[in-house]
Amino acid sequence: MYSEDDLLPISALQHLAFCRRQWGLIHLEQQWSDNRLTAEGTLSHERAHDEATEVRGDLHIARGLRLRSLRLGLVGQADVVEFHKTEDKSQGIPLEGVSGLWQPVIVEYKHGKPKIGHEDEVQLCAQAICLEEMLGVTMSAATLFYGQPRRRFDVNLSSELRTETQSLVVLLHELTLAGITPPPEYSHRCHSCSLIDVCLPGIFGSRKSVNDYITKAIQSSGDIG
Repeated sequence: MYSEDDLLPISALQHLAFCRRQWGLIHLEQQWSDNRLTAEGTLSHERAHDEATEVRGDLHIARGLRLRSLRLGLVGQADVVEFHKTEDKSQGIPLEGVSGLWQPVIVEYKHGKPKIGHEDEVQLCAQAICLEEMLGVTMSAATLFYGQPRRRFDVNLSSELRTETQSLVVLLHELTLAGITPPPEYSHRCHSCSLIDVCLPGIFGSRKSVNDYITKAIQSSGDIG
């Protein structure tokens, strides 16, 4: 069990799952740079948190619900948690002031398209584990909503996904304690990262030395002159 002082943001886990260096630049060095995708994504999340709790018949909707897990040492916020009325005692929980049992389903909003990697599923799984700990319930699935193509994708909270998520949580705490930004690893995903001009993976991620880079830059400037 972690203490309150040891809690790390769930968003850091998503960044780590995408790229260890991106995680280090953001969460160790406090560097951030918006591009169009990140700016639009931030706006999308703000809209998801705009409205207050809503009731639609047998559906209760909570927005911006705070999440925490002392077992994982994580803290964060869910875009939306839907509570669906259910007769299943293994999936449902009571809600204060409301009769019956209600099954919680997390809905995480993403602006762009479904990704090739598992970073979104890992983030969603971490949120679900936090909510399970808070509510004393087991969740079998959660949902990702992508702005393109504006539809929901159900995510099975399988044992494999839970194991992957918890392994990354352990790594997250270890890297945070070490306090060292990992080196870049250049790949096609770098071009969608808003920190590409800070990271410079094309220079430092291809095993070239800084001295070689400076030497070539000086030579190039001499040729121009």
